[in-house]
Amino acid sequence: MHLIHHILPLICLLFLQVLSQDEAVGDKYLLGVGRADVTGPVVEIGMMGYADLAQKGSGLRQRIHSRAFIVADVNSPGDRFVYVSVDVQSGDTAIRDGVLKGLEAAFPGVYGQNNVAVVGTHSHAGPGAWLNYLLPQITTQGFGSQSYTAIVEGIVLSIKRAHTSLTPGYLSLAKGLVSDANVNRSPYAYEANPAEERAEYGDVGGDVDKEMTVLSFKKEDGTPLGLLNWFPVHGTSLYGNNTLIAGDNKGYAALQLEKDLGNGFVAGFSQANVGDTSPNTLGPVCQDTGLECRYEDSTCNGVSQQCRGRGPAFQISDTESCRIIGQTQYLGAKRIYNSAQTPVSGDGGIVRSLHTFVDFGAGYEFKLSNGSMWKTCKAALGFSFAAGTTDWPGFADFTQNDPGAPSNPFWLLVRDLLKTPTKEQKDCHAPKPILLNVGEMDQPYAWTPNIVDIQMFRVGQLAIIVAPGEATTMAGRRWKAAVADELDKLGIISKESGWTVIGGPANSYTHYIATPEEYAIQRYEGASTLYGQFTLDAYISLYKTYAPYLAAKVPSTPLPTGTKPPINTNNSISLITGVVQDSPPLGKSFGSVLTDVMGPYQIGAMVKVVFVGANPRNNLRLEGTFAAVEKNESGTWARVRDDTDWNLVYEWKRTEELTGQSKVTITWTVESGTPAGQYRIRYYGDSKALFGGKITAFEGVSGVFNVV
Repeated sequence: MHLIHHILPLICLLFLQVLSQDEAVGDKYLLGVGRADVTGPVVEIGMMGYADLAQKGSGLRQRIHSRAFIVADVNSPGDRFVYVSVDVQSGDTAIRDGVLKGLEAAFPGVYGQNNVAVVGTHSHAGPGAWLNYLLPQITTQGFGSQSYTAIVEGIVLSIKRAHTSLTPGYLSLAKGLVSDANVNRSPYAYEANPAEERAEYGDVGGDVDKEMTVLSFKKEDGTPLGLLNWFPVHGTSLYGNNTLIAGDNKGYAALQLEKDLGNGFVAGFSQANVGDTSPNTLGPVCQDTGLECRYEDSTCNGVSQQCRGRGPAFQISDTESCRIIGQTQYLGAKRIYNSAQTPVSGDGGIVRSLHTFVDFGAGYEFKLSNGSMWKTCKAALGFSFAAGTTDWPGFADFTQNDPGAPSNPFWLLVRDLLKTPTKEQKDCHAPKPILLNVGEMDQPYAWTPNIVDIQMFRVGQLAIIVAPGEATTMAGRRWKAAVADELDKLGIISKESGWTVIGGPANSYTHYIATPEEYAIQRYEGASTLYGQFTLDAYISLYKTYAPYLAAKVPSTPLPTGTKPPINTNNSISLITGVVQDSPPLGKSFGSVLTDVMGPYQIGAMVKVVFVGANPRNNLRLEGTFAAVEKNESGTWARVRDDTDWNLVYEWKRTEELTGQSKVTITWTVESGTPAGQYRIRYYGDSKALFGGKITAFEGVSGVFNVV
């Protein structure tokens, strides 16, 4: 009796310690992370984002990547999802289709429509020519299989790496403010939302969300695996005249954090409700006068072209502004990652995913909050779509905030030559005046999606809305609040302990999702909301309808698969020409140095070497590099920089069209903290023979130079 008297308190203490540990780490899951290169052709291909025929790649600033995050139920591993954050403009119907086919071949029955999300970081600095629909193909001279294959195979490889690394572990959540990384580029439209609603969000940034949510992945022994965060800022730090491939600010942030934490750490910087955000944090001004742009429509003397947003280092370069915005996100994510965490748990560690297709073009009918019924429209873009934004303006005499008839009737003629909208279509889209009636244009194949992806994931108390477009700040807030309310009402996730995030543009690119109030203003975001004034309400209706499928006990009725969208990869137009041949100048060979280093060089200096080059489209060197900096380490040359480094830039230029001569310039800006010593620059290239088309690898090496 005396012994029990002493042992019982110890047993109780031990039980409480175990209980406390369980609460501290949450439920156990199977976790996997993986990264892979998706850098497509870096030259001679139109870039994706600004829709400018003149913007073709001329080189590489930093390789772009796919980052995959797998979460599976440790007790039922078939219940899993994979969230892919990829450094491209958006998710895409054909890209996702190719990824699903690749995964089915590698892991039959494991990954499919329900549990795979492909989310673009929305970089406007990547290669184009990979999208499924005709409209975005026009400015890239059609579809390019090389671009498409690089992205698909890279995403699949990142998922394979995540899959093979699956290990028991724990998830945790944290959030914090990241200031000075984004602003609202359409505040006039945002202010059309109800004042009482806007007042609710003063503590998280007002007219733009400044709160970053971080999901941390750790092994069961506490070893870090990676993190996935959601934060809204456009990938438009690099302007529309940039021709060097990069992942823009989020690509920079991810690579910086991965290099900082090392040991295979994978950092996903996902988009959120990005629609009306901008990284040009000093706001727009008139380039010609230095005065403020007109607030309502972002014009200068009535035209949009002179109104440009300014990044934090606009007096230096957009490249430096991009680095600063990326650095701000990287440091913010690291700070939040190292802060107090909330363990992820709920229903014993279950994992849920859902997906369906819905044909908005056929008229999805639902009830609005006022009780009236409404149908979605076939897709259409308004006149203000052509005006562009303050991040990069459009062309001609188009302006934002144009809900009436266009001032120039010429554009009505152009529209009607393409496809005249019916009265029903005009009425459905009102008050938007239709410029491009893309939803009714299907020759030679569909111009834009009418069928949309509806997808959500759930792990513990976290619900992830996977959005097929760019929700504006307030649209994202309403969407998240509506889903959180529905999950609370259904008893799935309580509002008190629940977390809801939105990631997009994902799976297919359906342009923008504005609130009805913003839509009525018809700035760029409203004009680019494809399916009518109540597009957001349609999405909210569907996500609430399918919320029960996130419960521990899912409904007995199977989730409908919906009408699958067309896949146009095999019948897409392509005017992209291949590489015919490469040849060196007379008396030179591939890789010969044309202009060598000088030196010595100090911190901040620019080291430049020019080589006899060959077209980099001959070999994308995925998972490799075109350029490298090597350091002499006790007689052995060790690589210390490659294509993932922001300050090592590869540029290619054709010097003779007929014979295929070209040169490559590699520039290294010596960063602060670079050790003194001997260095050299190496170039990796591949030439193509005229006869037979044989591809031959070669290298070039600069002279040795000193950093002092």
